[in-house]
Amino acid sequence: MTEGFALISIGVKMPIARLTELQKQRFVRQLALPEIGERGQRQLLAGRVLLVGAGGLGSPAGLYLAAAGVGAIGVVDSDKVELGNLQRQIFYGTADIGRLKVISAGDKMRAIHPAVVIQEYPKRLTSRNALAIFKDYDFIIDAVDNVATKWLIAKACHRLKKSYSYGGIFRHIGQTMTIHPGRTACLRCVFAELLPAADAAPRGPLGVVPGVIGTIQAAEAIKHLLSIGTPLTNRLLTFDALEMNMRCVRVNRNRACQLCRAG
Repeated sequence: MTEGFALISIGVKMPIARLTELQKQRFVRQLALPEIGERGQRQLLAGRVLLVGAGGLGSPAGLYLAAAGVGAIGVVDSDKVELGNLQRQIFYGTADIGRLKVISAGDKMRAIHPAVVIQEYPKRLTSRNALAIFKDYDFIIDAVDNVATKWLIAKACHRLKKSYSYGGIFRHIGQTMTIHPGRTACLRCVFAELLPAADAAPRGPLGVVPGVIGTIQAAEAIKHLLSIGTPLTNRLLTFDALEMNMRCVRVNRNRACQLCRAG
């Protein structure tokens, strides 16, 4: 008996008529949740989430999305695994050093849930390929540490009206928020600009911080696919690991925001 696939390929949705017995066993704890149940699990199996970045944020997000039964997960990253990644990027082990991150990440997610469809994009996200990559996904996770790429993700999501989760890490602090383009406060509404570090010297982070933020991003993706709970919209969540403090700051949509108006 096989568990079955949610999709035959990215962009081709296949209806999930019912769960197999193996799927019921695998997801028994989620099926017991009234907010999910069998109908919700079928929605997850038909869901499509894109990870832009397979590092500290993308690792926990991807692992939890695969474990939850999200049917298709795309991964965009051009890098290879390095020794310095292992302190925080839990997709990888020592044996993965030198491998393309998207390949190793796909292996780890399939090890958790063999039926998950993984689409690997071993390339940099650019203005030339972003729209074509994003168009087939239901939710986008910004898991990059490059400021220019963060703005590129924001612009592409606004262009396509794709909901997405922003995540940022610095030293022992992380922050995240969810954005529904045209309906909620966006990245430009909150930050006039995101500034890159003044130099290229490593500034952390403490390895557990992206683990916390990436897990929250996965939760936001799951909630979005299921249309349950309260999304982290119009709120910026900040986590400080040293002070062990987490708080949400209310943010407002800027009616004059150029990014919102351009979307």
